[in-house]
This record gives sequence, C-alpha cells and structure tokens, in this order.
Amino acid sequence: MKLGTFMMPLHPPQRLPSETLPEDREAILLADKLGYSEALVGEHVTDLAENVTSCLMFLASLAHETKDIVLGSGTINMPNSHPAAIAAQVAMLDHMLKGRFIMGISPGGLMSDAEVFGNYKKDRNAIFLESINMVLDIWTKGAPYDLKGNFFEVTTTNTQIPEIGQGAIIKPYQKPHPPIVVTAVAPHSKGVTEAAKRGWTPISANFLLPEWVASHWPKYVEGVEAVGKKADGKDWRVAKSIFVADDDKTAKRYGHSAEGPYHFYFKQLIRKLVGFSGRSNLFKLDQSEPDDKITPDYVTNRLVIAGTVDSVVDQLLKFRETTGDFGTLLYCCHDWIDPTLGKRSMQLMAEQVMPRLNAAIKA
Repeated sequence: MKLGTFMMPLHPPQRLPSETLPEDREAILLADKLGYSEALVGEHVTDLAENVTSCLMFLASLAHETKDIVLGSGTINMPNSHPAAIAAQVAMLDHMLKGRFIMGISPGGLMSDAEVFGNYKKDRNAIFLESINMVLDIWTKGAPYDLKGNFFEVTTTNTQIPEIGQGAIIKPYQKPHPPIVVTAVAPHSKGVTEAAKRGWTPISANFLLPEWVASHWPKYVEGVEAVGKKADGKDWRVAKSIFVADDDKTAKRYGHSAEGPYHFYFKQLIRKLVGFSGRSNLFKLDQSEPDDKITPDYVTNRLVIAGTVDSVVDQLLKFRETTGDFGTLLYCCHDWIDPTLGKRSMQLMAEQVMPRLNAAIKA
C-alpha cells in the first residue's frame, strides 16, 4: 500500500493566508522528503478557512522544489472555470512537473463557490461533464477548435494562424493526458461507476464512515467490468484523518479533543454538510438517528484515527477489514495548531506506521 497525502486544507478563518500558505507548502515539502508517493490539494474561492483559491497555482509553486512526489489537483472545480483555461493550465503544469501530475476533477461541493460563479441551483453535474469533455477534446482533437455546448463554447476558427502557432492550446506532457481521479462522497456512488467506465479512478473522502467507504469499491468494479476490464485495488485511493503521537495522552488531546485541529475541521464540515447542505446521511448508518446527534465530538471520535504507532496500525487494519483492500492511503493534512506535533505525526506515519501496516497485510 502506498502513502500519499490529501491537503484540504482547512484553517481557522482568522489566520492569514500569508501564514497558512507557507505552512501548507511546508507540509508537502516534508511529505516529499519523507517518501510520500503523492500530494493532492483542494481549492475554494469563497472560504476563508479553505484559502487555497487555485490548486493549480499552488502546485505550480512547488513544481521545482519537490523531487519525487506526484502532485495532484484535488480537485479542480470544473463548473467554476472555462474549459479552455483548464486545458491550458493543466497542460502547462504537467509540463512543469514532467508528468508528476494527477488531475483530480469534480463539480465542486461548496455552495458559496457555486453561487459566486453563477452555478447555484443549476445542474452542476451537467456543467461538469460538458467541461471535462471539452477539455479532453481540446487535448485530443487539436486546433482549430469548434466546440459548442449548453454552457461553454471553445473556438479559434476565425483567428488561427497555424504557421506561427496562434490559435492552438498546448497539450499535456503525459499522453494522451494526465491520470484523472474523482472524489467519491455519496454512499454507493453512481458517479464512481460512470467515472470507472471512462478510465477514471476514485478517491473515497476522509469524512465518510468506513461502511460508506466500502460501498465505493463494488460501484467501481461495476464500471470497470462494464467496459470489459478488470478492477485493480491498487487504483483505489482512500483518504483518512490520522494523527500519530509518541504517547496516548498527546494523541487523545490533539486528535480527539477540542484543543486539536481535527475537532475544528469536523465542526466546520458539519456546519456545511449537515446544517446547510442536508447531507447528514454521510455521518450515520441508521438514517432514523436525529441530526442533532451529529456533533463534532461524536464525529471526531468516529472518524479520526489517533494514537501511538501501535494503536494507529491496529485501527487502520480494523478500518481496512471493513473497507477492503485499497492501493493508496491518503493522509489528510490539517491545520498545524502545534507544528511540532503536526510534523512528528507525518514522520511517524511514513517511517513507522506504513512499514508495519504493509508488513501486516504483506503488501
């Protein structure tokens, strides 16, 4: 099993981006040094707590400072940009990284982002599909472009000058394009099946109950087999909020109590998903349970794996018994309330937890 990292990232909204952005960069540089295989970064435009406004711009700042780690958009919110801009920017970054790039895409889940870009209460799934189809057409069909849809238009037929290169968008470094991944949130996600049919691979979100994570694999298999291929667990990424400490007291205080960043993260997430978006189903197996039971304490204790190295290994093995085999574990980065503890957790995860975990599953 490989170890990667998924950076939301989510910080207290009163913190300045000039403080949090260097911290987020430091986490990825540390991950590269520790041998993490990949790092994916999310983006939001209208959220002071999640203040990476462009994951591609952020990743570009790391292109020449990282050595081995594969960088990924996690995700590009496709309805919020023009497909020509996405195609050009992704292709450029893929060249900057010489192929060390994964393209994560989604319709975007933050409603204030949807509103600011004029997509609120519109069919964002339809916009998403049209956008990614146009991006792929730009990369495969070439100039001059004459793409027309319900939401976007891409054309250079009137202004192309082929002999000097005008009117064409660069193609990616990877052929025919970077690997495409999608984040799965809904239990028994039909989107996973449709993505699999197109050769895209899933990431199961870190805020899902293990039973809901497990529901994604059969849907992926269904999609892969529908196009005559065989599913491989190595292609499944699962994200998880994990904190590894040198002692149980620190693990409990930082990992599960209100003093730590995980409690803050789930407090924010509950407000967005339960209080505003009506997604309480994500946090409970019995849908008859009242929503007021979904508190930060309740969710943090159920969804955050925290403990010493031995404890975290045991908890991950138990988690894997429920979910089944997957190829990459994405360690979610959270705010470094205590930078020393945040860095130590990443180090213990890479140097001690993963070797023991892989030995236990004989990976």
